[in-house]
Amino acid sequence: MSRTQPRISRRRLLATMSAFAGASLLLLVLAGCSAKTDGAATAQASTAGAKAPVTPIPFKIGIMVGTVSQGEDEFRAGQMVVAKYGADHVKMVTYPDNFMQEQETVISQLVGLSSDPEVKVIVVGQAVPGTVAAVRKIREKRPDILIGMVEPHEDPDVVNAAADISIQPDQLARGRTIVAVAKKMGVTDLVHYSFPRHMSMELLAKRRDIMKQACAENGIKFHFVTAPDPMGEGGLPATQQFVMEDVPRELKQFGPKTAFFSTNCGMMDPMIRTVLNDGGYVPEQCCPSPTHGYPTALGIAIPPDKAGDFAYINAENKKVIADHHMTGHFATWPVPEVMLSIRAMTDLLVDSAMKKADYKDFATVKTSMEQHAGVPIVLTKYDEKKGNSYLFLVSNIYY
Repeated sequence: MSRTQPRISRRRLLATMSAFAGASLLLLVLAGCSAKTDGAATAQASTAGAKAPVTPIPFKIGIMVGTVSQGEDEFRAGQMVVAKYGADHVKMVTYPDNFMQEQETVISQLVGLSSDPEVKVIVVGQAVPGTVAAVRKIREKRPDILIGMVEPHEDPDVVNAAADISIQPDQLARGRTIVAVAKKMGVTDLVHYSFPRHMSMELLAKRRDIMKQACAENGIKFHFVTAPDPMGEGGLPATQQFVMEDVPRELKQFGPKTAFFSTNCGMMDPMIRTVLNDGGYVPEQCCPSPTHGYPTALGIAIPPDKAGDFAYINAENKKVIADHHMTGHFATWPVPEVMLSIRAMTDLLVDSAMKKADYKDFATVKTSMEQHAGVPIVLTKYDEKKGNSYLFLVSNIYY
């Protein structure tokens, strides 16, 4: 999820800030922590469990997310939007796995959503490269559409000017909060996995530097380890194999009090599984969520009627970890951050389009986020003077 925004400055950006999702498969992060889907496929809506009554609206919503194969939390969030407002009132599409090379597809998908005159709200989660260009095209013909971006990948100042509202976890603040969790766990060393493509992204590089500094301040040794890029020749399997082989090596070298972090979603499953069996700590995933890597790594099958029940999912994660005598070695956020953002932003923009809410009001945004999260969040504006871009954090839970 944390994902890939190229740059964030602003003095408030290092302040503290949260989360929500469905059931999890492997996530291949193609940029930052972002991993996505097969191309132009239109997603079908089918949410598990009992169906709530459809909320009637006098217009349509357009939503672009990742597919279940690589971005399940996002895809399930989209399904929940469809279930809430009805398939007749939501146009849901996915964007391509290789979005960096297929930005024209991203643009055409989003512009295509706006071609329906009944669409009044568009939400993109994650807002991968190409989203800003698409928004500019949409504005030329449909300035009436409210557009929200979740975890935008492009320059924050550009996003702040283009989107009606955008939101993402406070990635730079996490450089300190993740280390604080590791400190609480009692770790002595922290291994940070990444690769040159990610470290060329300013936000991820800055977060790494902040983590390194925070480690030094807390008496923790910081170790940067270069892993194979999942977009490289060996693909995701080579990256995952490396993690499974390297975690034991690092534990042997630095000892059992070593914690592990990665910028890549595809590393989460093998990292969690290997730490569970070999020792070490995982203070937080790249995209904090109870379903990001945990159920698959822990061998948990989530029943259809429990999909989205995070009290149940957290309890199951905790139980399996305890069964392996690894209690206290893992932490995350209590709800999936990307699902929280997509659902809260959609509802807020729908209410704003119906003149029931004001998406420009800070207190309204915070209330909407907390209603969906079910836990308090810390919310900060990216730019206090202009735009409606927000950063947020949620407190950790420990397994």
